[in-house]
Amino acid sequence: MQLFVDNLTVIDFSYLCKQRGIVGESWIVDVLLDGSLNEMSMVLDFAVVKKQIKAIIDDAVDHKLVLPIQEKALTLADSPHNDGHQVIDFNSDVANYYLQSPACAFASIDCLQITIAEVTKHLTAIIMAKLPSNVQGLTLVLRPEDIQSDYYHYTHGLKLHDGNCQRIAHGHRSKIKIFVDDKRDAKLEAYWCKRWQDIYIASENDRVAAKDIQLSTHAISNLTPEHQYFSYHAPQGRFDIAVDTKVLDVVDCDSTVELLADFILRQLKAEFSELTDKNVKVVAYEGVAKGAIVHG
Repeated sequence: MQLFVDNLTVIDFSYLCKQRGIVGESWIVDVLLDGSLNEMSMVLDFAVVKKQIKAIIDDAVDHKLVLPIQEKALTLADSPHNDGHQVIDFNSDVANYYLQSPACAFASIDCLQITIAEVTKHLTAIIMAKLPSNVQGLTLVLRPEDIQSDYYHYTHGLKLHDGNCQRIAHGHRSKIKIFVDDKRDAKLEAYWCKRWQDIYIASENDRVAAKDIQLSTHAISNLTPEHQYFSYHAPQGRFDIAVDTKVLDVVDCDSTVELLADFILRQLKAEFSELTDKNVKVVAYEGVAKGAIVHG
């Protein structure tokens, strides 16, 4: 007997990639269970599937920075500054990144490269260990949203968030819709998606001086004039990141999707004089099937 739940959840996270740096991602999760019927004539109660399995997935990878621990360009260690925190040094082909976060903000996978196959294998083992004995098989399907237009990958953190969005390096794969006088403008969408391709978005309010950043000893010794520094305290702990200017966009607001939509609108109006007297609408997505709309 098989039981399935399509679109069980969406995993929003970021991962380290040697070729691309820090990449924000969003994958939809489908679940298929194989097993015998239990005393309630079910393989597993749908409520359990939707609540328990989703919770396991969320705890394992959602809103985390996922680490390919076989990658030699990555170093993960206990923080010398704060108990229960870890530091990361990562030298990618595009930029060098240095972070400090509570350990719960990272997820290590025993692989060389983060792929759908590796994350699927990782999650399957974790979930199967927590399912009842009548469930003999589990098939997870992780898939990106089918987006027919341009999209971008971004990573950020929300210091004011009580939940896991506070983590300084989690992200999303997002599409965007831009309308000028009620007509969709594919050129403006492509322009913005190129600007935010594999970007780290930081808030100006979180900027700190180099002397105040908390990173590994190796990181402090290898910072360059191109690095910019951001840090904040949130309910889960202290978060620090040093990001190279070429993979960074610093916004004059917090990076909630509502304020990012407004930031995009203001930037477009400032950069394109032909939009001054036109009605512009920005539909900014945060991952899959959610986002914010602004007009101006």
